[in-house]
Amino acid sequence: MTQSGLKEKILSVLEDKIKLIKKDEGDIYLVGPIRLPVNLYGETVVFQWYCWLQGCDQTNNFEEVIDRLSSANLAEYQQSSVLVYGDFEYNEDALIRMHSICHTGDIFGSKRCDCGYQLKQSMQMIVEHGTGALFYLANHEGRGIGLFSKAMAYLLQENGQDTVEANESLGFVDDSRNYEDAIEVLKALRAKPVTLITNNPKKLEALKKSGLPVSGRTPIWGDISEFNEKYLQTKINRSGHIQEEGIFTNE
Repeated sequence: MTQSGLKEKILSVLEDKIKLIKKDEGDIYLVGPIRLPVNLYGETVVFQWYCWLQGCDQTNNFEEVIDRLSSANLAEYQQSSVLVYGDFEYNEDALIRMHSICHTGDIFGSKRCDCGYQLKQSMQMIVEHGTGALFYLANHEGRGIGLFSKAMAYLLQENGQDTVEANESLGFVDDSRNYEDAIEVLKALRAKPVTLITNNPKKLEALKKSGLPVSGRTPIWGDISEFNEKYLQTKINRSGHIQEEGIFTNE
């Protein structure tokens, strides 16, 4: 096969899986769906996986997009993605989770936070519900401060500061996360109402402000231990997270 013939074959496979989501600035390229079998609590569950990339130059010529990949050095940056389960586009009732990346909790299983638990539990909730999507937001590490800064914040926490104080001591705000691109991807995948899995009212507010139809919120508390109780209390007392009755063992 000639080089041009090979390129045409590759393009025929990929171009139908790429979608351009237009924005005023920084258009989004969404690729998927891709069949992704996942080990979830010992059972294999099949999700449909999408990944997105923010691009500077708007183009519907996906051959150009593919040609740029090898020189774009994307491995140096994080890209976000979404796991979709069930008939997400058309089902009347869907659960969604906007999950911020947590290198220590999601990958290493750290007990300093509840992120790893929330990741797996929200996936399980979506599967049990029958329809939903988990958005995995890669530029949200440490509430938007990045992994290296998060490591320094942990050192400050080990010396008495809480999560908010540590972030602010390093020159950051408490929470700088932005949900704009994730919301645009959600709009591209579904127009019907969603129920958000969260304890954070800021996430709920971001969805409602975007004009998305939101039917409600469902909480996600658990995996509370001596290692993360102060962290969880800070979420409630300093960051405004919604406390559910009896979530702490001493209540």
